[in-house]
Amino acid sequence: MIYEKVLLVEGDDEKWVIPQFVEANGIIWEDKKKRRIVEIKPFDGINKLNKKLLNTELQASGLRILGIILDADDCPTNRWQSIRNCLIEIYPDIPEHIPATGLIHPGEIKLGIWIMPDNKERGMLETFLQFLLPEGGKKLWQFSENCCQQAKVIQAKEQGDCFKDCHSDKAKIHTWLAWQNPPGLQLHQAVIKRILSSDSPQAAVFMQWFKDLFEV
Repeated sequence: MIYEKVLLVEGDDEKWVIPQFVEANGIIWEDKKKRRIVEIKPFDGINKLNKKLLNTELQASGLRILGIILDADDCPTNRWQSIRNCLIEIYPDIPEHIPATGLIHPGEIKLGIWIMPDNKERGMLETFLQFLLPEGGKKLWQFSENCCQQAKVIQAKEQGDCFKDCHSDKAKIHTWLAWQNPPGLQLHQAVIKRILSSDSPQAAVFMQWFKDLFEV
């Protein structure tokens, strides 16, 4: 099948969250005839995002715009250099540093890159979702942070193993969601139910990147 607009994302969480977040900002992702504004494809982890995969996508028939969303994890600079190295033969004038507002690069195929959470800081999708916490939820969020820190210490003492430091944002947001009504929603469900708000300055920057890239 021919897709004019494709968005590559790291995994299933992004595959479900991004469309719901876009719809929460007033853009219909899929119409009644099941036509999507963008075809979203998970590449199943950062290790799978390589030059071969990107070349395959860029050579796809009919492709006009390619977007890529990936996590910064511990080092956004390293993540940017890694993806830049994969693309520099095709886009030789790709900048040395990703703009704070995300990359939108012209070419025969328009290219866009966003590094979660904000193209500057360490983190991931779950870090970005912290920007969507409601104003009235800050104290509960701080409590969930403290609980996760204490749980990590207790778990390490009792069983010698716990979530990795790089996954702390995942632990914190799922802990926070466990105390909502209803408890334990998945990330995209929390966006649908507006438990995670789409109204924040950081969310607005991402949405502007998305709209400008995909021309919606």
